[in-house]
Amino acid sequence: MPGPDSHDDTSCDYEQFEKEQLAQGRDTASVATTDVDDTTARSLVDDLIDADIVTPVPEDHVLVHEPSGTTFDSTTQLAIFHRGWTAGRDADGEGE
Repeated sequence: MPGPDSHDDTSCDYEQFEKEQLAQGRDTASVATTDVDDTTARSLVDDLIDADIVTPVPEDHVLVHEPSGTTFDSTTQLAIFHRGWTAGRDADGEGE
């Protein structure tokens, strides 16, 4: 009995499709963080404090990102984290 017909083999097509889907997922999930300088970070964190999303803890010199419970000692780290956290939640919401 001869082997499978090579014209019926779609494994390469499937692998290519899967690679394209993974690349699109990475592009969607990526968040620009290189444009977050100290001034931009401070402004974003001030807005987050005003919106009760971030709580400053002066005696510990930290900022608490309330939705995630994560603590930061840098406004830049917090701003970058919040952008990524927001992008992740937005990406999760698209599938609903």
